[in-house]
Amino acid sequence: MKTITFRADEDKVAALDSLAEVQQRDRSFILNEAVDQYLSLHDYHRELIEEGMRQVKSGKTVSHEEVRRRVAGWASKGKK
Repeated sequence: MKTITFRADEDKVAALDSLAEVQQRDRSFILNEAVDQYLSLHDYHRELIEEGMRQVKSGKTVSHEEVRRRVAGWASKGKK
């Protein structure tokens, strides 16, 4: 583990401390969990983007006009 420091406003620090107390953990535990979730979410988004780019490169896309046509079809089905 490596120690880092950063600035946070007093309200955020108080909220972190309150959450840590409720969970019977220390502030570092709460911050590490938050960073883990943040990094995990960004990894997930990056993977989705990369998959989309692979689909574009392989030609597995739908044109804007095709999307408009499909959505218009859905709208007309809802009016019946």
